[in-house]
Amino acid sequence: MRFKLPVLAICALLTGTHASIAQQANIPGDFADPSIIRKGSSFYAIGTSSEWGPHFPIFRSNNLQQWEQTGFLFDKAPSWTSSSFWAPEYFFHHNTYYVYYTAKRKSDGVSCIGVATSAFPDHGFKDHGIIIEHGKEAIDAFVFNDNGQLYITWKAYGLDDRPIEILGSKLSGDGLSLTGKPFTLLKDNARSGMEGQSIIKKGNYYYLFYSAGNCCGVSCSYLVNVARATAITGPYEEDTNNPALTDNGNWKCPGHGTFVQDTAGNDFYIYHAYNKASNVFTGREALISSLSWKPDQWPALRPVPVASNSKENTHLHYNFAQPTKKIFWQWDFRNMKPVFSQTGGKLQLSGLYNSNHPAGIALTLRPYAAAYEISTAVLNNNKAGKGLIIYGDVSAAVGIAVRQDKVEFWVIKDGKRNVLSEQKVPDTGKPVHLKMVMLPDFTCKVYWKQQATWEELTPDKKAYPVGFLPPWDRSPRPGLNFQGNPDENAAFGFFDIRYTGEIPQ
Repeated sequence: MRFKLPVLAICALLTGTHASIAQQANIPGDFADPSIIRKGSSFYAIGTSSEWGPHFPIFRSNNLQQWEQTGFLFDKAPSWTSSSFWAPEYFFHHNTYYVYYTAKRKSDGVSCIGVATSAFPDHGFKDHGIIIEHGKEAIDAFVFNDNGQLYITWKAYGLDDRPIEILGSKLSGDGLSLTGKPFTLLKDNARSGMEGQSIIKKGNYYYLFYSAGNCCGVSCSYLVNVARATAITGPYEEDTNNPALTDNGNWKCPGHGTFVQDTAGNDFYIYHAYNKASNVFTGREALISSLSWKPDQWPALRPVPVASNSKENTHLHYNFAQPTKKIFWQWDFRNMKPVFSQTGGKLQLSGLYNSNHPAGIALTLRPYAAAYEISTAVLNNNKAGKGLIIYGDVSAAVGIAVRQDKVEFWVIKDGKRNVLSEQKVPDTGKPVHLKMVMLPDFTCKVYWKQQATWEELTPDKKAYPVGFLPPWDRSPRPGLNFQGNPDENAAFGFFDIRYTGEIPQ
């Protein structure tokens, strides 16, 4: 999606007044824990991918408003990792781009902080393995250059029966190892949660922004607080006017962000929040606030409105019979290994997955909104299931598939697969068109056709509730689906996704 910042919003940004326009996501869709960096006049943002592979999506913008994905940090998971790819953090030092990231260690499932480097901000990263392991978990890295001395900070003790602490340590000149002993910057004596920190310096003060509360899900309570100190090591005093950022307008549970400065010297904070309407079905989306300063030298964060009259990218159509723009597919890398290629006028999909996981292979995209329509044409016929899917997790999915001479509407709930309805396909030698419609009330309908008219397959033509789909920390994703043996495949003619407030039935 593309959005443009109107003159009114720019004036509000520069004057500190609030624009009378609703804030929209700068990077729509699931993009939690965003970090941002500027190279020349271009901005790069990277976000959490959690259990989706490839890992850590990267976006680029020339104006902080219009963003386009350029790739991923890792196409394959580093050898030491197993899951939970969270909280990537950009840093630039000695002509090198660093990304410090969190993942669970394969050997014991403990979350550690790793680091990767590249000469470029959006590709070519080499992993250097674990840089921080600390007790039961070390997550949410942030690096600060204090007049030539590098420091790294992180969250610790989140899984212990003790207050969480934001810890820090000196970092080696090459940014790849700790030097000295860890020290405490902040301690969560209130037991309200503390993570997602970032630090900036202004005048004599170091300002530490952090997120408090519950980060994720319907019951989230995230917000951003700020504390300051005259030394990076502390002691820090809290702003008596906290929180610095909390629920506003259409958004709730803001948090976990970092700062960037544009070429004009304006400072911005990129962070995530849930849309109050679409909530967990679009996940934590990236927003931007401007940073200004009050007379008492405490900071103020003001959401930057994003307005757009453009319909760009509300309808994405990928015709596999023609060369297509790169599609940034993602899948549940823990439970499936897709094999896909675009050749001979079609996209062929197969792969390996655990036979205990009946969802099969789900080749998906991040949804920009909760209401959308997806469609495809299945070109081949075999014993495998071939069709569309909305995938939450291995135990929660819904889809429509062609299997031999039948088309079926199926659901996986609590790990159990059931076929809710099915119809016979008149001509197994012809393509079968499939369509799924996600409605704003978190229900869906499914359709199929071989002729001009769509046939509804939803039982009793009643929208099916899918509120069970979203996992705790990420949104469900629509896409293409294959359920079969590795020597079989699904062949698709196109994939289409359309976002609109009113989808005709």
